[in-house]
Amino acid sequence: MEHVIGVLSDTHIPRFKALPEVLWRHFAGVELIIHAGDLSVLSVVSELETIAPVVAVQGNVESDEVRRALPLKRELVIGGCRIGVVHILSPDGARRGRSEDVARLEAARREFPRARCVIFGHTHVPYLCQRDGLLLFNPGSATDRRSQPVCTIGRLYIEDASGSPRGEIIPLASSTC
Repeated sequence: MEHVIGVLSDTHIPRFKALPEVLWRHFAGVELIIHAGDLSVLSVVSELETIAPVVAVQGNVESDEVRRALPLKRELVIGGCRIGVVHILSPDGARRGRSEDVARLEAARREFPRARCVIFGHTHVPYLCQRDGLLLFNPGSATDRRSQPVCTIGRLYIEDASGSPRGEIIPLASSTC
């Protein structure tokens, strides 16, 4: 059996009017949705819960209601896979001569030492890197593409037998964001 989880971040509602309608199609049938922060308003969770249960963390641009309701980071286990969720994953080691991938990996290990997958946001840049038994996954932004060609979301797949995670970045049509 394979678990399928919807992943998104940096929706920044109401700065952006609404979640893209295409989310409902891409997340149809997922068993859970993970939001890696910068929802801005708590109603985003309620809206996503019309699709599937939601696990979310607060980001750095949140209303008071979001800060009161959501933690800065979370850890959960799905299908034998331990998943860490945080908005900002600070790879400070890149300045000391290490590659950005290695610095991110070290930051993820500091935040979530036992995780097999760490989901983060903040940069609005989609990122998938499997290294040393850890999947690092940033779905990008569902509403604010900034320097990216299109907005993006993601799906996380977890193989139940092995607990192995695999990620997918899903580009949204340019007209949706």
